[in-house]
Amino acid sequence: MGTYSYRLHLHKTGWDEASNTVRYTRDELSEMTTFQLRNICYREKLVKGLINTLDREELIQTILKFRSAEKSLLIKTFKKEGFERVESALEKYLHTPLSDKGNIKIPAKMNLYIGLKIDKLDKYCVEVGSGITESNVLLVNDALELCAILNLIKDKSGTYYLTMEKEIEIKRTGNRNYSFLFFREQDSEYIYRAYYEDKPLPPANLHYYKVPVADLEIKDLEETEAVLAIDFGTSNTTAGTYLDSGYVASPCSNDLLNGRIQLNSINFVAFPDTFPKEEEWIEILPTVVSITDCSDPDNIAYAFGYDAMKYMKKNGYSSHATVFHGIKRWVSNYTKTEEAIDVQGNTAQVKRSEILRAYLLYVIGMAEHQFKCRFKNLHISSPVKLKTQFLEMFTEILPEYRIEAENALDEGMAVLFNTIANQIEKSSFIDGEAYKALVIDCGGGTTDLSSCQFRIEDGHISYKIDIHTNYENGDTNFGGNNITYRILQFMKIVFADYYRNGRSSIDIDNLIDIPGTDIFRHVDEFGISSVYETFEASYHEAEKVIPTRFKAYENKTLDEYQRVKNNFYFLWDIAENMKKEFFRKTGILRNRFYAESGNRKENDMKITTVDRWFLSVRENERYRDVYECPDVVFNIKEINQLIKADIYEIVRKFLEDFYQQGTLQEYSIIKLTGQSCRIDVFKEALKEFVPGRSIEFRQKSEDTGKVPDLKLACLRGALRYLSAQKAGDIEAHITNHAPIVPYSVTAFTHNQQEKMLIRNQERLSQTRGFISKPIGIAEMEFYLKESEGNVRYKYVYMNYAENYKPVLYEHIAELYGRNIPQDDTDSIVNGEVKFFVFADKDSWGFHVVPVARRSERLYLGKKQFFAFENDLSELDYFDGWK
Repeated sequence: MGTYSYRLHLHKTGWDEASNTVRYTRDELSEMTTFQLRNICYREKLVKGLINTLDREELIQTILKFRSAEKSLLIKTFKKEGFERVESALEKYLHTPLSDKGNIKIPAKMNLYIGLKIDKLDKYCVEVGSGITESNVLLVNDALELCAILNLIKDKSGTYYLTMEKEIEIKRTGNRNYSFLFFREQDSEYIYRAYYEDKPLPPANLHYYKVPVADLEIKDLEETEAVLAIDFGTSNTTAGTYLDSGYVASPCSNDLLNGRIQLNSINFVAFPDTFPKEEEWIEILPTVVSITDCSDPDNIAYAFGYDAMKYMKKNGYSSHATVFHGIKRWVSNYTKTEEAIDVQGNTAQVKRSEILRAYLLYVIGMAEHQFKCRFKNLHISSPVKLKTQFLEMFTEILPEYRIEAENALDEGMAVLFNTIANQIEKSSFIDGEAYKALVIDCGGGTTDLSSCQFRIEDGHISYKIDIHTNYENGDTNFGGNNITYRILQFMKIVFADYYRNGRSSIDIDNLIDIPGTDIFRHVDEFGISSVYETFEASYHEAEKVIPTRFKAYENKTLDEYQRVKNNFYFLWDIAENMKKEFFRKTGILRNRFYAESGNRKENDMKITTVDRWFLSVRENERYRDVYECPDVVFNIKEINQLIKADIYEIVRKFLEDFYQQGTLQEYSIIKLTGQSCRIDVFKEALKEFVPGRSIEFRQKSEDTGKVPDLKLACLRGALRYLSAQKAGDIEAHITNHAPIVPYSVTAFTHNQQEKMLIRNQERLSQTRGFISKPIGIAEMEFYLKESEGNVRYKYVYMNYAENYKPVLYEHIAELYGRNIPQDDTDSIVNGEVKFFVFADKDSWGFHVVPVARRSERLYLGKKQFFAFENDLSELDYFDGWK
């Protein structure tokens, strides 16, 4: 097999296909940094010699002079009374009909749903004549009453199609003989001004083409009983639903014909990826939220997923506009308030719960648009150890929806149900026999290990499935982002060497001088830090040439801060893209970056695109703008060597105890899931502990697209489970056993003796303790420790006297049962408070409840929950210190 690899070259948005040049609007340029503007001038060869003497406005004027893009005036946002003003303009000035001579051809049938947008995926294509371009299109009845305002859009292939924003009004009328009014460009712009301008416009003579619509229906969205399942991930989110033939009374015939809706099967929600030159729709959405406008604190505007990433990239990464990554981690503290800043510098305070709600509503809205129905039932998957906390959070932030709780599956269980369902479909199970499985879920930000024992019985009327699950271990700081960061580090080291010496002489063997076959043994003997010791030192040195720790530059000039911040996000972006390309197809072996945007091709090289190469390189305490890519080749062998120790360490952490105890061979299935598990090094590391035949790690031969099948496994499993339950094909009994606590909780007595309150390696439902203090204590400190004894986090319980209420022990027993035994309350003396510390199997953390005695009476204080993994203690790659 010949080598297959790819190069990256620069890709410019806004191409003029005819002249092969890129065009810009003033709005786009005004949101760019000065560095980006200079970059455009350099790349487009618009100025020579004077580029560094022009100020920001002069740079914008120069670009607009040579590369200005005309902007279509389309009605896309709601304006109060705008609909009525357009109606008035039609009554007064719609005078001159034009003949289209049959050149304008519209869809035979259309459906408009109130409160739902129309976009390219609806495929309402239009053939137009020579006199029509992108413009506003009006839907009217026979009496020329205005019913809706649409847009005629042209894509880059030259195809025209109809769109409409969901905020724009749709009006039902008694007359339902509909027609479309198409306009010349100048008449369409008059309609635009009539809609948005409050002041009267001068009289006009509107020319128009009137095209009757054969079949158009205005509908309300029908509510469905179908469940929308959402796999809410740290890095990426997916969504889907099982649609039977009766999910709504009248499914959209247009979507059925176009294949957008598949009845009696699982349908995944597609999201628009606006990064490529030609917009793509894929079944995965980055879990990223950016603030686009917070000038009105009560109506903050957001961008989500690819739009958020594009917005951040368009602003040069160095903007102060707030971007939130990893919002899934907020579950332990989702009521906290964040400061939001937009690109204009406006600030607002917004609760995390509002940001989470806005993101999930966006996902739900995309599903409703695609499937043309109103969802009320949601299944949102969560990690097994945090299942209760996630369900409580989702129920609170989405009160208008019914969140599936009774039949909710955690992420690991949802993945495993795929295996169970396949066994049932293929009759490949032994009736009544117990199977044991381990599930390793390595996603974008976290990795979890859970075990399961299940039994399938072919009953009289259904399959009876008995499932017992356990959370075994996890790492909240290891996932796909770790791999991206390693690649970023390697790139930065190599690029710094190239820019410093004019060529790169560094390869992975200089940085990790351990043979690939010996890395696993080296980690066993000397630990993982020894593998990356030289590598980390080289990365520290590279900071002097290509700085990326932008948090450290907050006390420097704005110019320096923006340069360094741009460096980090630019490198992160290309590292993430290279990771995806390397691990999407096994045939990709090499990668080279190219700055020029020509059509260079090689037989063994795949070309991918990067939007404007720009780095700031420090030389002699000054910064130099670099627009050319370094002539450096990265290969898959280097990347595997780079991440091998990290992946082996996480597998070893999870499986070593099973291996040493001799229990690993009891598990007939070891299932890998999560988008990061498609990396072959995972399977190689697992073979150190188990035979390869036990590992379910099959990538479908066609699984070479942008969304790996492993990422959709959780969603598919949840939907198969819910649909089987609904159809009565299975009767499942799921028991979630209390997980083992990997931490200990301690506190100190008055004489500094450390007291163990919760011991590690105990099950959550069995662990409890207490510590005594004087009743007047104001702050009680608790310490969370890892298994090695290192303090992970300090918690403070604020002890307020007004929170105490007089009680009898019977009331305490009713609330807390055996977690606060009567013997322990009877021994409390006057002036003493006992802080009872306990956990329960449904919450990943511990509770603190104070009980005091004053004047021979018991007083009960306020219960407080402390999460084991607070988001403040999590590894954050976007904190500016990397």
